[in-house]
This record gives sequence, C-alpha cells and structure tokens, in this order.
Amino acid sequence: MEIVKKDSPAQSLLGMDYRYFWSVTIMRFVSLFFLLCVAIAMYFYPGGNIHDPNQLGYSFTHNFLSDLGGYSARSGDQNFLSSFFFNMAVFCFSAVGVSFLFVPKLFIGDQLGHRLAIAGSCFFVIGMVFFAGVGLTPYDLFTDLHIFFASNAFRLLVPGAFLYVIVIYRSAVQNSFTLITIAYLVSVTGYVIYQLTSGSALDSEIEMVNQASIQKVIVLISIVSTYSLTYAFSAQFEAIQKKAP
Repeated sequence: MEIVKKDSPAQSLLGMDYRYFWSVTIMRFVSLFFLLCVAIAMYFYPGGNIHDPNQLGYSFTHNFLSDLGGYSARSGDQNFLSSFFFNMAVFCFSAVGVSFLFVPKLFIGDQLGHRLAIAGSCFFVIGMVFFAGVGLTPYDLFTDLHIFFASNAFRLLVPGAFLYVIVIYRSAVQNSFTLITIAYLVSVTGYVIYQLTSGSALDSEIEMVNQASIQKVIVLISIVSTYSLTYAFSAQFEAIQKKAP
C-alpha cells in the first residue's frame, strides 16, 4: 500500500481539487440554479404589487424579487410554489459564502494577496449569509428582519469586492477579470448609494417601479459577475497546478 506523506504533491493536488469544487463548481451551480428558480417563482406568482392587489401575475417593473418569497402574494392569494422556489434559491447563497472560505487558498502564493483575499472573503461570507437570511425571513412574516438582511447584504459586498479587485490584479490571471471585478464594485457601490438616497416605494408607484427595476438589474449583474469570477479562480487554480512538482 502506498502511503501519501504530509505535504506531498499528491496530497496537495487532492486539496486543490477540493478547493476547485467549492470556489468554481459550487459558485457556477448556485448562479445558474438561482436564475432557474427565480424564473419558476415568477411563473407561479399569483399576482399583486404594493400599490395594486389586482395585478395579474408577476411584473418585472412592478414587483420586487422579495414579493416572490412572501407567505402570501400581494393579491392576498396563497403563494406556496413561488415562495418555495425563491426562498430555496436565495438560501443557496449560503453555499457561495462557504465557497469564499476556500478562495483565498488559491492566492496563497502571494502573501499580501492571500491576506487581502481572507479579508475580502470575510465580507463576502457575511454578505452571503445575509442573502440566505432573506430566504429565511419572508417579508410578510418577518418584516424587520427581512429588511435588515436585504438592505445590508449588498453593503457588505462593497468592501469585499474592493479587496478582491486588488487580489485579482496582483494575481497571474488576465486583466479582463480585474475589469469585471471593478465593474461589479462600481455597480454595487452605486446601488448602495441609491438605496440610501431613494425614497420609499410605498410613497408612489413611480418610485416602486424605479426601485423594482434597478433591483433586478443589480441582482443580474451580481449573478453574471459571480459566474465570471469563477473563470478567474479556475485560471488561478490551473496556474498553481502548473507550478506543482
């Protein structure tokens, strides 16, 4: 029987395969799974919005994503199927939080980059836990907690994205991934500023339409950016493999 010694190349590669699973495979799966579940949730949503309970079905411009996760629809109808798919999809972001625990190990060859990645991952982990919290707190059952999680999740991603801009820039991966991360940082920062300065969606239908539309744009940008970053992590993984003896 062959015994694999500690710190041997075989053991190192086995460890890297495990990190690849979390930092690449899981992130890609959750991103695509979220889009699929949200599409299904939209299809089954009974109807209604903040200002019009008689609206039929789901509207991209008049409904928030959180409307999908309510125990009841804005129309007052039972909302089991829609809430099941939406809340399950959002809760799966807890797995992305776990993924970011493994991402810093991909940059361990750069001491400063590794430390910045650890700090950045701390923000991403907490932010993803907050997103998962959105799925555990339907807006019509746990209003205050739901607002707390939904409002602060994106705010935690701002410092996380900023730190990862530096990490990826210092790494061996293509500069295009740095630009993607910068674009994501600018988008999230702009959305957070908009959150802090906009009025209440309850005040007017126009404000509701603006907020609901912008929310979907930033969520789509976040999903696309997360999926794109997995290619940066994959490239970094391949670079480490090539250096392995």
